[in-house]
Amino acid sequence: MAPNEDAAPVARGTIATMKQSWADLFRWRQRVSITNEYGETATEWQSPEPLQNPVKLFMQLSARDWVFFIVGLAAWTADAFDFHALSIQTVKLADYYDTTKTNITTAITLTLLLRSVGAAFFGLAGDKFGRKWPMVLNMIVLGLLQIATIYSATFQQFLAVRSLFGLFMGGVYGNAIAMALENCPVNARGLMSGILQQGYSLGYVLAACANLGVGGATDSWKTVFWIAAGLSIGVGLVRICFPESQQFLAAKRAGKPKVTPAAFFRETRAMLAKEWRMCIYCVILMTWFNYYSHTSQDSYTTFLLTQKEFGNAAASRGSIIMKVGACVGGTIIGYLSQFVGRRRAMVGAALISGCLIPAWILPTGERSLSASGFFMQFFVQGAWGVIPIHLNELSPPAFRSSFPGITYQLGNMISSPSAQIVNAIAESHLLTRPSGDRVEAYGPTMGVATAIIALGIAVTAALGPEKRGSRFETTAPAGAEQEVMMKRRESGSEDAYESEARLEKGGDIRTERA
Repeated sequence: MAPNEDAAPVARGTIATMKQSWADLFRWRQRVSITNEYGETATEWQSPEPLQNPVKLFMQLSARDWVFFIVGLAAWTADAFDFHALSIQTVKLADYYDTTKTNITTAITLTLLLRSVGAAFFGLAGDKFGRKWPMVLNMIVLGLLQIATIYSATFQQFLAVRSLFGLFMGGVYGNAIAMALENCPVNARGLMSGILQQGYSLGYVLAACANLGVGGATDSWKTVFWIAAGLSIGVGLVRICFPESQQFLAAKRAGKPKVTPAAFFRETRAMLAKEWRMCIYCVILMTWFNYYSHTSQDSYTTFLLTQKEFGNAAASRGSIIMKVGACVGGTIIGYLSQFVGRRRAMVGAALISGCLIPAWILPTGERSLSASGFFMQFFVQGAWGVIPIHLNELSPPAFRSSFPGITYQLGNMISSPSAQIVNAIAESHLLTRPSGDRVEAYGPTMGVATAIIALGIAVTAALGPEKRGSRFETTAPAGAEQEVMMKRRESGSEDAYESEARLEKGGDIRTERA
C-alpha cells in the first residue's frame, strides 16, 4: 500500500461507525482525517510511527512540561490514596463502627455516585478559568474532609462526610490529566498517559504500605487517614507555587482574553448537540472500566483476609505486589498503544486478564496469590493506562478538562455499587475451605464479575472510535468561538451566521486523527 493512500471518509452514524471501527481494528494502518486552514478535509491511511526509545521521549518534554506532568500525577496519586484509605481498611472500619463490611462499602458507593457532580462543576471551571485554582481548591478540601472522616463519631456522620468527599474527589481527574498531558508531544502521549494513569495504582500502593505500617489494630485506620489528609493538602499547597498551564493561557489569548459565561454555555450546548454519540460511547466505556477496576481491586484485601484467611501483614503485602503489577502494566501497555493503537491495546489487555482469572483466585499460598495478582493487575491497569490519552483524543478539543472528567465520573457513578454488590453477594454465599472453615465467597464473586466485564470492555472498545494522535494544541478555550461570533454579529459582520453554521456542523479548523 502506497504511503498516505486515500481512504473512505470517517463514517457517520452509530451502526456505520461500529462497522467501520470493527474493520479498521484488523487493518494496521489508521484512517486519518485531515482538515486544512481552508476547511477542506481529506481522509487517508497512515502508518503509525515506530516506537521510540522512552528516554528520547522523556527528553522531548521541557522542564515546564515535566513540572505540570508531575503535579498532575501527584494530584491523581493523592486522590487515589484518599479513596483507597477506606477500601483497603473495610474490615477495620466494620469493627470500629460495629457494622457489616457491606454497610461500610455503602460509603464507597456514595463517594462514587457524587463524583460525577464534582467532575461536572470543577471540569467546566477548569475549561473556563484554568487548571490551577480549581485543583488547589479540590485538593485542600479533600484533605480537610479526610480529617472530618477521622472525627466522625457515628456511622451516619461517616457516610455524610464520605458523600461530601465524593463531590470534591470528582473534580481532580479531569483537571489533572488535562494539565499533565496537554503539553506533551504527540508521539510521547501514549507513554506519558500510561505513567499518569498509574498514579491511581501508586496511590493504592502507598495506602497499602501505610496500612501495613500501622498494623491491624482497629483504631489504626485513623492514622492512614491522617497521612491521606497531609498528602492532599500538601499537593494543593505545592500547586499554588506553580503558574497556570501555559497551553491554556496561550489558547485563551488566541481565542480572545474574555469569555463570557453565556458564550461558554452556548458552546457547551453546541458541543453536546454535535457530540452526543461520543458522549454516550465514552460514558459506556468508562462504566465498563470502572466496574473493571473496582470489582477486581476494592475487595481484594478483604478477599485475602477472609476467604484466604491471611493476616493483616500478608494481605497488605499481597495488595502492594498486586498494584506494583498495575503500575508496571499501565506504563508498558500505555506506551505500546502509541504503536499498536489505543483500541488494540485495550482489547488485548482485557482478554488476557480474563484468561488469568482462575490463577488469580484459586491459589491458597501468599506467594502464588501475589504472583497471579501482579499479572492480573498488569493487564487490568494496562488497559486503563490507555484511557487518559484516549479520552483526551476523543474529547472535543475545547473541553479537554470537563469531557474526560465528566465521562469518567459518570461511568464511576453508574458503577458505584460495584464494591457493595461484590460484598453483598460474597457475604450471602459461603465456601468450605480445606480446613473445614466456612468463609465468604469473595473469589468466585470477583472472578465471574471480572470475566463478564473484561468481555464487555473488549467488545465496546473494538466497536468504538479512535483518534490516536489528535492535534489539539492550539484550540481556543471553550466559549471563545461563540464569543467571537457574538462580537461579529453585534458589529454587523455578514459572515457571523455562516461561522455559526460552520461551527454547528463541526467545521472547526484543526488537524485530527479520525
